[in-house]
Amino acid sequence: MSETPDPAPVPTAVQHGWEPLAGSAQSVVLEVLRAGPRPRTELAERLGLSGPSLSRITRPLLEAGILVERDVVQPTTTGRPSIPLDIDPDAHHFVGVKLTGDGLFAVATDHRGRVLTEREESLSATDVPAVVARIAEVVRALTAEDDRVRGVCVALGGATVGRREVRRAPFLGWEDVPLAALLTDATGLPCSVENDVRALTHAEHWFGEGRDHRSFALLTIGAGIGLGLVLGGTVVAGAHSTAGSIGHQRLGGAVAESDVRCEFGHRGCARAVLSERAVSLAGSAALGREVTATELLDAARDGDTAARAVVDHAAEALGLLVADVVNVVDPEVVLLSGELVGLAETGRAALDRSIEAARHWSTPAPTVVVQPFRFNEWARGAAAVAIQMHALGA
Repeated sequence: MSETPDPAPVPTAVQHGWEPLAGSAQSVVLEVLRAGPRPRTELAERLGLSGPSLSRITRPLLEAGILVERDVVQPTTTGRPSIPLDIDPDAHHFVGVKLTGDGLFAVATDHRGRVLTEREESLSATDVPAVVARIAEVVRALTAEDDRVRGVCVALGGATVGRREVRRAPFLGWEDVPLAALLTDATGLPCSVENDVRALTHAEHWFGEGRDHRSFALLTIGAGIGLGLVLGGTVVAGAHSTAGSIGHQRLGGAVAESDVRCEFGHRGCARAVLSERAVSLAGSAALGREVTATELLDAARDGDTAARAVVDHAAEALGLLVADVVNVVDPEVVLLSGELVGLAETGRAALDRSIEAARHWSTPAPTVVVQPFRFNEWARGAAAVAIQMHALGA
């Protein structure tokens, strides 16, 4: 295998964050950042480099403090001990913010996306100047406690362009907002903006369940229905950065007969069956009293047969959606997450039956991983994007 050219000179100090890296130097740092400490021999093999080339590349990175050496690892069998190369995850920290229609969730993370601090704030107003001011206030509070913050990213439900602009955010009533530039002016830090599901996908790709997979799908269930895709080791954005808009995918079978309609009047689409609103309406009708989706799940777990029937119905619909994704892109793993991921946990048997019945016979059965979810995961996803922007020098 041919080797990439030697990298450009590496900065000799990193007090204010590293300079953008290129070529093999960037590849080495990104591999260690994502995969964790790695011996030189393993790094060379994974990156297709010879031992001498890797030494030439890593020497200035070590001198600059971008890479560090960890404790010697003794082999379990005969062989030479190895010294893993790593980054210092506390050298650089990042802020991620998740916006909703009435609040924001913010986290500060280390360089590997581990949450260090979290905050939750209400939004008294959702006009752009008010939200920018609120985010800036939160960022100032976090940076006052931590002078290692290098970048900020905001995640929200909606369409974004180039990690700079919010094209449309229905929950906030925004259109064509240059949010990244506004926040950079307000905070003095590099800022970016990303769709919330895509941000969460990046976090899983770099630091989570998807880290060891070249392809996976992330389906999120909550106020909306989202899809993030990683194919060939790359997060799919689509021609207009809207890939993953699966909320109005039409579902077949008995789930299409639901009386609940989505906000566009569709019957039998994913939002009409699986969204928090749809599950709450179906549960309220079945139980004869008004219940939230969370209360419905609690009742189903406690043995209420009517509640369990609604949950299984929704889990069956989720299985159809999973099968649609599997039949089209054949991912190694399907990750299920979001505020209503309890549907997949409580209705797991119905989910599995539905996937098996709907997947194409030639498509292998997917590995489905149901992930426990906390709302600050959305903010952590935003922080992962800030980490990427910093690491790539974007």
